[in-house]
Amino acid sequence: MKLCSTLLLAVFSIANFALAQSWPQGSGPNGDFVLNSNDSPIQWSVVRNQNIAWKTELPELGQSSIVTWGDKLFFTINQPVDDDAKLGTDIVAYCCSARDGSVLWTRKISGKYPLKIASSFGDSSGPPPVTDGRRVCFFNSGGAIEAFDLSGKHLWRREAIISNRSHPIISGTAIIYTQINSLPDEKGGYPNPKGTPPLSAWTQLQAIDIQTGKALWATKCGANMGSIPLLVELRDGRSALLVGRGGGHAPPEKPIGISLVDATDGSEIWNLPIENFNSTMTKPIHNGQALIFHDEAHSWIDLKTGTITRKVSIIKDVAIVKRSGESWNRSIGSIVPSKNPREITQQSNLLVGDYHYFRSYTQNYLGRVNVNTGIVEYLQLPVSMLRAEGQADRFIWDGNDSNEKQEKAFNVPTKPSFWTFKMNSMVNSRGFQVMGDIRSQGNGWGHVAAPIPTAVGKVLYIPVMNGLVYVIDWNAKRLDENALLSINDLGPLGDAWTRSSITYSNGKHFARTIRELICIQE
Repeated sequence: MKLCSTLLLAVFSIANFALAQSWPQGSGPNGDFVLNSNDSPIQWSVVRNQNIAWKTELPELGQSSIVTWGDKLFFTINQPVDDDAKLGTDIVAYCCSARDGSVLWTRKISGKYPLKIASSFGDSSGPPPVTDGRRVCFFNSGGAIEAFDLSGKHLWRREAIISNRSHPIISGTAIIYTQINSLPDEKGGYPNPKGTPPLSAWTQLQAIDIQTGKALWATKCGANMGSIPLLVELRDGRSALLVGRGGGHAPPEKPIGISLVDATDGSEIWNLPIENFNSTMTKPIHNGQALIFHDEAHSWIDLKTGTITRKVSIIKDVAIVKRSGESWNRSIGSIVPSKNPREITQQSNLLVGDYHYFRSYTQNYLGRVNVNTGIVEYLQLPVSMLRAEGQADRFIWDGNDSNEKQEKAFNVPTKPSFWTFKMNSMVNSRGFQVMGDIRSQGNGWGHVAAPIPTAVGKVLYIPVMNGLVYVIDWNAKRLDENALLSINDLGPLGDAWTRSSITYSNGKHFARTIRELICIQE
């Protein structure tokens, strides 16, 4: 009996060690996109082959962030095409070696509905996989979830339409994901049902058993397809999720607002209606307060009662640090509000320590709110970087910086989206243009669903669609130029399109672009 207990303890310790060294879901080992580590790479360049351990060419683009377990990497790509393409139905699940990027196995996952390829708001390959160290589950947003063991043996399949910008999470033996219950249209988009549809047509959080794929529960309060719930432990020990409703194109889930949901059965603990709420963001918790952005304000919501306890403006009387020629200026001022009821780029926010970071919707600013003091700060970031071997980097900081600005090839309501030396070509590694959404040619500022930032140790990593990654000292006393540790590239401008978060494991970062899988190591 003692030997059996010792063996069980050893197995449990090994599993815990593997989890600590892994990134088992898109939101990381802790489910909040944050990890405490001291050996995280800060500076690299694919263009200059600086601190790049290896690269693996991929036959097609994909959008899912990379998930790791031990020395294995898991992600998905779209089914490779034979010509230029705008729509795609099937995806391919990948397992690669974290040591050298070699492909260990692949599995095709068929979908039912074609979706836009390379949409700036997600495609069939959008949701990251999840793994518990025994199984790995992949998501085809066009209609399927499939599970395999870590050697690639098929375990089960469940047909479902999954939000292509969601981040499925593991809670115990449950996988929780955002399920869409209305069908995509023939153009590969997600039109919301007209009128007042029944609950059966709402988007909901769905929980399934990771061992069997069978349904466990579904929320009755509904959820927006761009809402990113994060697990939180309540004072009574229960696990819960903050679920948001409301966004663009008149989603049917009512009432618009936010709910606290029990993660064990999907039941609603409280419901806070918020008029005109745009819920497309992560939903963090800090000292018993839920934190959200709404219109021009940052709000604190008491987690116990579901009532708003505090608000601060994120556009009035804020500190702004801007680039002026070769110097920086700091001032206290106001930002002109957008015409839409939003002031942050969708899904760009992340709570790290006492700071709630986000990207401005109307300006090329990184913002943060001190959630203790309510102080709001902004730092201007360049939207485009031209980098070449042996030459100094060139940057675009505003609309007057370059005569090489591209003409508007698409329409979005944000000016900084067009400031670039070179638009994204949307050409894959085999020379085909894959683009179901012309807005993907933009630089990744403004009207997009952004890759969610990740924080490792004292460093915040902020990737944008054109392949730039800003590295920030998130705990800097002042958000100014000294907090900007580096600006890195994932490849040549125009050829490094990405919508994936940066993943960390064992001293390495893993990223992926339209053309390749990348391992970053100092």
